[in-house]
Amino acid sequence: MVGCMLKEKIRSVFTKKVLVQRGKGKKIERIEVPPSERLVYGIWFAIAALIGLTVLEVAHMAFLGSWNSEIFAAITSIIGAILGVFISQRV
Repeated sequence: MVGCMLKEKIRSVFTKKVLVQRGKGKKIERIEVPPSERLVYGIWFAIAALIGLTVLEVAHMAFLGSWNSEIFAAITSIIGAILGVFISQRV
């Protein structure tokens, strides 16, 4: 249920609105272009991995009492990938 809502939210964020000229009357129409399913599922997987790694880092700190820099590096790289997609798709 939550996964479907998240996919719909991702789809709505990356939907582009394009102005297109129709016919000889030079009428301008606004058309919505949906993102590819690969992009939606990729972002969905990245967010799920980010949540999982964050939970893993918190569990590592709670049970072992130390910070794991490898998990933090993975969290940082996933955040960078998600931000890169947001920046490149919205231009």
